[in-house]
Amino acid sequence: MATKTDNVVEKRESRSSRFLKLFVKVLITALCFWYISRKIDFSQAFEALKRANWLLLLLSTLLYILSKIIGAFRLNIYFKNIGLRFRQWQHLKLYWLGLFYNLFLPGSISGDAYKVVILFKRLNAPYKKTSAAVLLDRFSGLLGLGIILSIYGILVLRTPLFTVLLVTGPVLAVAIFYFIIWRFFKDFLPGFFPTLLLGIAVQAIQVAGVYLILKALKLELHHQQWLFIFLAGQVLSVLPLSLGGGLGTRELVFTEGAIFFHLDPQAGVIISLLFYLTSVAGSVWGAYYIFHDPVKNLLRNDSPKTATQV
Repeated sequence: MATKTDNVVEKRESRSSRFLKLFVKVLITALCFWYISRKIDFSQAFEALKRANWLLLLLSTLLYILSKIIGAFRLNIYFKNIGLRFRQWQHLKLYWLGLFYNLFLPGSISGDAYKVVILFKRLNAPYKKTSAAVLLDRFSGLLGLGIILSIYGILVLRTPLFTVLLVTGPVLAVAIFYFIIWRFFKDFLPGFFPTLLLGIAVQAIQVAGVYLILKALKLELHHQQWLFIFLAGQVLSVLPLSLGGGLGTRELVFTEGAIFFHLDPQAGVIISLLFYLTSVAGSVWGAYYIFHDPVKNLLRNDSPKTATQV
């Protein structure tokens, strides 16, 4: 039986672990920007930013928000698979609060973890299945990202070896993901193809948003290369290595990717920072639901009483 002293030690270790993770993220973010500062002239980069078309940047932000709304629909399909029938509008509130936590409080609480915990505590939702739903939602999004990355990779790399790898890779990934769900997560099997298509849609809309950023910066050439670099940066940003959902690491990918394709690395950093700002503008509204309960009236009226006890 755990003693009071044991609980105190565990809490201290938990705090120390969170502090260490936050410190590492801050350090990696700082190192990335230090490295980037040796490659580009920030003053020239921000001069280019001043000449940007702000209407197109606003439209890019709206596309980012649209992509997240579709992402919320995708997650709700996974919840529906385990009997959690949520009102879509109410679920959007919880989803947006999770976005806020993911972007602004990465060192203290994960937005995904928050959703699982609050659904368990407030609605008695099955902890393991809810955790699985959130995890599989992440993987379906990553799979959609990988498919679009492969398409752009074929367009810009143009070598037989890469073409073969980029064609077979996504096919194998989809097959493996389907097998894992079929073997270990049968409850989620009916939602496999709808969530996969929505995952592709989310990434495609974000690609369209970055295309508008390119147009806003009057970068008329090499769109395919820039978008490939963006998608590669998105893959790296999935890993919890830095602050703010990839801040620093994505800029590093843009800098090195621009050099690889003989493009302007200063433009690359501006593209990356503008995308980050669109994600901030699209996610900051989730802070409202810190003070306004996003779980209240979450379940639909036609939900069975046992829906949260699956």
